[in-house]
Amino acid sequence: MDGEASDIPDITAFHDFEPVLDDFQTAVVAGLSGGSKSLPCKFLYDEEGSRLFDRICELEEYYPTRTETRILRDYANEISELAGSARHLIEFGSGSSIKVRILLNALARPAAYTALDISRDHLLRSAASLAGEYAGLDVIAVCADYTRRFEMPRLAGRPDATRVGFFPGSTIGNFTPEEAVDFLANALDLLDGGDLLIGVDLKKDAGILNAAYNDSLGVTDAFNLNLLTRINRELGGGFDVTAFTHHAFYNPDQGRVELYIVSGKQQSVRVAHQEFNFTEGERIHTEYSYKYSVEEFQDLAARAGFRPAQAWVDDNNLFSVHYLRGPDQN
Repeated sequence: MDGEASDIPDITAFHDFEPVLDDFQTAVVAGLSGGSKSLPCKFLYDEEGSRLFDRICELEEYYPTRTETRILRDYANEISELAGSARHLIEFGSGSSIKVRILLNALARPAAYTALDISRDHLLRSAASLAGEYAGLDVIAVCADYTRRFEMPRLAGRPDATRVGFFPGSTIGNFTPEEAVDFLANALDLLDGGDLLIGVDLKKDAGILNAAYNDSLGVTDAFNLNLLTRINRELGGGFDVTAFTHHAFYNPDQGRVELYIVSGKQQSVRVAHQEFNFTEGERIHTEYSYKYSVEEFQDLAARAGFRPAQAWVDDNNLFSVHYLRGPDQN
């Protein structure tokens, strides 16, 4: 379903593919019923979870946001040269941060900007805000699940504009390596063989990673445990949140940070008219965050069909930003 520009102030066009949102109750019941309990990490981001994550991004221990932003600022001109002029910039996950603005300010005569996200309300707010700042730039909002295949709308009047994707925030780390290859292959298809600029967290000292996911102010604890509060509120759950704790650690063998909610005692919890038993120390897995070396990630990208063109790393070797060429791009 498409919206006219007049329907949404400042936005050039709105395309709503009406993505099917996974049912929260079904996912929770299924996740708590398994032998190893787990809950999808995407459900961490309700309104309160998103607010807490914004706070996490500002913490001293949590380096990814400020480090990626610094890399983008430091190498904006190089990125612009690689991208070329008159490109159609497509952001996977419509951000409200300054990162995409750094790119738009650096790119030579961008043809348009498309914000792509599954959350309709957040998408429209973000796109309208950006459109208000960049007079004369065509801003398009596309509501769709970018992990699945669909036909990306072409620009009115400039249907052949070369696409360049932007996927910041090291969100790629929430996928397993095989899932990451699948995501990248789908992104390549959505970009019509165009290029991709992507942020990737690097492997590093376990102490730095453990501190980043176990901050001294306890914000990450609150972020993780807020998932139980959400279950209580939305599904009539009976979790005593004080009887559970946040636990996160770097697993060097798997190259990932693992996040869990841990039961502090033997207890039973009722959710959606079903009872779930927990032993003391039993864990609910909530998130993986994979870390890669530059070479490891470039290998993943190549498996998906991209050609690694350039990678930028900060002076402390904490984070990387990769420019990936589409197979037919110069």
